[in-house]
Amino acid sequence: MALIPGDYLERVYAGFLGMNIGIRLGAPVEPLEWTFERIEDVYGDIKGYLKDYKTFSADDDANGPAFFIRSLYDDAADRELTAEDVGRAWLNYTRQGIGMFWWGGEGISTEHTAYLNLQRGILPPQSGSADQNGLTLAEQIGGQIFVDTWGLLFPGDSEKAADYAAKAASVSHDKNGIYGARFIAACIAEAFHAESIPEIISNALKTIPSDSTYAKVVNEVIDFHWEHPEDFRACRTFLEENWGYDKYPGVCHIIPNAGVCILALLYGNGSFERTIEIAAMCGWDTDCNAGKIGTITGVWNGTQKIPDHYRKPINDFIVLSSVSGYLNIMDIPTFAKELALLGYRVSKQPAPSGLLKSFKEEHIYFDFTLPGSTHGFQTNYPFKTFIRHSNEIGYETNGALEIFIDRMIEGEASKVFFKPFHRRKDFNDEKYKPSFAPKACSGQKVSMQIYCDKWQGEDFFVTPYVRNTFNEEDIKLEPLRLINQAWNNIEFIIPETDGAIIDEIGVMIESPSPLLNRSFGKLFIDEFQIAGKANYKIDFSKQAIEFQSVTPFAHHKGAASLEHGKMRCRSEVECSSFTGNYYAKNYKFRAAVQPLSGVQHMMILRAEGICRHYKAGFDGQNRVSLVLTDFGMKRLIEVPYKWTAGAEYWFEASCEGDMIEFFINGKRIFQVEDDRFKRGMFGFSVLGKGEALLSDIEVKEL
Repeated sequence: MALIPGDYLERVYAGFLGMNIGIRLGAPVEPLEWTFERIEDVYGDIKGYLKDYKTFSADDDANGPAFFIRSLYDDAADRELTAEDVGRAWLNYTRQGIGMFWWGGEGISTEHTAYLNLQRGILPPQSGSADQNGLTLAEQIGGQIFVDTWGLLFPGDSEKAADYAAKAASVSHDKNGIYGARFIAACIAEAFHAESIPEIISNALKTIPSDSTYAKVVNEVIDFHWEHPEDFRACRTFLEENWGYDKYPGVCHIIPNAGVCILALLYGNGSFERTIEIAAMCGWDTDCNAGKIGTITGVWNGTQKIPDHYRKPINDFIVLSSVSGYLNIMDIPTFAKELALLGYRVSKQPAPSGLLKSFKEEHIYFDFTLPGSTHGFQTNYPFKTFIRHSNEIGYETNGALEIFIDRMIEGEASKVFFKPFHRRKDFNDEKYKPSFAPKACSGQKVSMQIYCDKWQGEDFFVTPYVRNTFNEEDIKLEPLRLINQAWNNIEFIIPETDGAIIDEIGVMIESPSPLLNRSFGKLFIDEFQIAGKANYKIDFSKQAIEFQSVTPFAHHKGAASLEHGKMRCRSEVECSSFTGNYYAKNYKFRAAVQPLSGVQHMMILRAEGICRHYKAGFDGQNRVSLVLTDFGMKRLIEVPYKWTAGAEYWFEASCEGDMIEFFINGKRIFQVEDDRFKRGMFGFSVLGKGEALLSDIEVKEL
């Protein structure tokens, strides 16, 4: 194992930022209608984002890197990774037919085909093999587009990065598909210590067979660049003529796109922005190609060489589309810290104490220590309040969110806030159907430190608030006067919202300054936290159907709809709905359940995913069970209970420590001790053919 560099965390952060910048840049011209020539005709020499998104929607190129590495938590926590581990992560976090990757049909989409193989019990690497699926599917581009995080985990150890990426890619790909995974992951690992882009490429080539088609296209682009070092368009024409889409079957073959990646890396000459711009201008799979080389050049350059006009629209935030709506709201600095800690773990090296202190898995914690980090904060009034990162001040360590206030007067107010939940109207499109669970709920405590640096005018006041996303009203708490030239501790409990979800949480900034003495100065926010025990309700009359899910749930199979203030679940084989804090440990979950047809209607408890959780409830005629679901079902207890279709019942479950209790209409039905799952989401499931209505959900963390 290579020694982890001192700036590892910052380089991981830069690499993941670079990946998402590249994806966002290339996404508008990914469809096949956008040929190389049309991109040049419409956009010319690209120098910035092609579209202004309200919020960039989910993308498969980010979904895979974020969730497939969870196999290192769920299975390979204390041993070497296997391909089967990654296959289980596919099944555990991917909702069937929606999100995560392209559901283009069996025999057309490589990932769709591999997913169906996994469901049939065909284990990796057979699930992605050319023998199973044919060479065409095995060598599509997906082999290299989900591997960024494997490279980030092994800085300087390209062979280990390549080995893990190959295991992961073998779930769905084979042959050149796996060589691409090895090569890209190796490039990312090499970028932590290589002195040049050619050195990165040269060392990564050592991890794949020298006689492979992948190695051949890499070497031919290298040779062309040597002879024509100034004209990337000539190289793109060379690729079209010799390695183009017309020469490789399938929807999106890996070989032409491998050529574009090498072309962009070489002609970009080490510049982060020029490299991703060239990749976007070359066409073919633009978001994948720009994303992969964005990771490589992001790591190699570091955050300081990523231009603001690419970084600011990202704002440290992406959305994803797994089964966990909580994990789907991703704060990039937090994920970078989590990934860096994982890198130290798999390399068997101690993590720095500062990193350990800076990451809190179980709740929201933003300390603004990473260079340029903003943690997704926004303002509704940029004319008066300008937000940026500051590394000149901090509550305990340097780093804070700087809010510049430009001559505010009485009657003006500016909100500065974090979004713990998202609605469809926040997006321009529905790409990859993200779903969301709230990351801030009634009963939790919000705390932050605010430093006041007033230059003129009357005092600044901040009013803590949350926004009810159902009626779009701001729930304001008591205003607080800030003490100038001091850190002010701000704390408040999130108020009750009567079953609606909160989609903004922050402070309103005001000053009673007159026109002739306008308030001018800065505020700095640090140590922002949302923690403590949630206690909230979900009222379906205040929810909506968005991204093919009933808020705030993510659905796997079946169909869910809203009906007279209730959620109707329809199943032919299974209909499971998940929500809640992925890291919640001890809680009570209560709901009104009305089984309409079928015989299995059950609460979901402590869900670590689709294939790992408990179920409690009606389990056959006149029977109640607790079922352990762990890639298979095991009944932990069965209790006789007479129930009737059409009647409404109050289900309540309590999970505390290893004890699980289940109640119906206030009467305890069973109490079982089991230690398989310690935490997880909650939800509801109808198994077999059946329908049920769900309403009046109450959740209380213990």
